[in-house]
Amino acid sequence: MEDQTYNVKLYIYDISKGLARQLSPMLLGKQLEGIWHTAIVIHGMEYFFGGQGIANCPPGATLLGEPDSIVDLGNTEVSKDIFTEYLSSLQESTFRPETYHLFEHNCNTFSSEIAQFLTGRKIPSYITDLPSDVLSTPFGQTLRPLIESVTIVPSTNNSFNGPHGQRQRLVLDT
Repeated sequence: MEDQTYNVKLYIYDISKGLARQLSPMLLGKQLEGIWHTAIVIHGMEYFFGGQGIANCPPGATLLGEPDSIVDLGNTEVSKDIFTEYLSSLQESTFRPETYHLFEHNCNTFSSEIAQFLTGRKIPSYITDLPSDVLSTPFGQTLRPLIESVTIVPSTNNSFNGPHGQRQRLVLDT
């Protein structure tokens, strides 16, 4: 039997909808191209991490709509079953809802770890370096307490967590 491969894509969303590009030179003294939310698309579903933990939906079906850009990360031999088991283990350890932190442990941290697992490559550093770029500015330091109180939760009905925090099996469309 031949090994089957599956394409892995990185969906990149600018949650500022262009405002970061316009306002960052004035506010931060440096140019930001966007404020990035990322997700991994594999096996016909989009996977991401936010304040509700790991979630999935059909590609482009969050409230963020269609991604601003899509990066082809290559192919993997990781099957849907193995991937689901891997996500379940992450949900119980590294990527529980309470571990979400806007600057240090966010959707981009998740996407990079998943990309590394699937393809051996991380996501682009301009995305993962954004929090430190912002915090390195005086305005970023001033805004840190406010920004840290924000939790990004792209809406979807498919979450690992039930309404009372109990563990649920990942919902996958077959």
